[in-house]
Amino acid sequence: MRKIDDREPAQGVPGPAARAVLSIAGAAGETRGVALVLHGGRANSYDAVRGTHLSPARMIPFARALQRGGGSDGLAVWTLRNRYRGWNGKDMSPVEDARWALSHISREHPGVPVYLLGHSMGGLTALCVADHPQVEAVAALAPWLDSSTPAGRVAGRRILIVHGTEDRWTSPANSLAYARRADGVAESVDYVALKGAGHFMFRRVGLWNSLANGFILDAFAASSGRNVDGDADAFRSLLPASGVRLPVVL
Repeated sequence: MRKIDDREPAQGVPGPAARAVLSIAGAAGETRGVALVLHGGRANSYDAVRGTHLSPARMIPFARALQRGGGSDGLAVWTLRNRYRGWNGKDMSPVEDARWALSHISREHPGVPVYLLGHSMGGLTALCVADHPQVEAVAALAPWLDSSTPAGRVAGRRILIVHGTEDRWTSPANSLAYARRADGVAESVDYVALKGAGHFMFRRVGLWNSLANGFILDAFAASSGRNVDGDADAFRSLLPASGVRLPVVL
């Protein structure tokens, strides 16, 4: 596991200096794709993100599963830990950090397809940086969206949004409205409503993982031509044929 942490802290921010950290699980042999994993956070906070915080820790099993599923076939998995816990209004702190991470990916792997996976604030971040030219697919889990979230940035990308019907932290209705705005703009949009599931993915955890990781591995297989393991097949089996009206309820 390799780390990069040279992101400069913002000037004039109260509290101790904070740096973003990238943890990189490299692919075996040639890198044919990169998954970038983005964590959640708070509306407003310039507190530094620590590795022990629940938001970044929550994404570790997803990153490990992606590495197991695609690493031997050329999928590298980059996990970003933001500088700050908050979105922070117009600063959009995690968007800056994600673009910094994407710039590193572009330098190390120019032209290689990138797949974004984000939860909550990380889902919003992923959709906001989907206009990066190497991004091909975005999986947003319980994303924090509203009517101002721009749908144009996902033009030509594959999109999966998964939201629990019992989420009380972020809005399933806003996610579905976004999916409908993006439908016809993106290459494809799938919206899955998980019955009985809440925001933090404790309930129906296996299905959260099968959908998110299967979607990324399916997109990777389509781009790379590699025959990844059964996660991609499991994802395809969960969703009906294309053309079904949103949402899919599982």
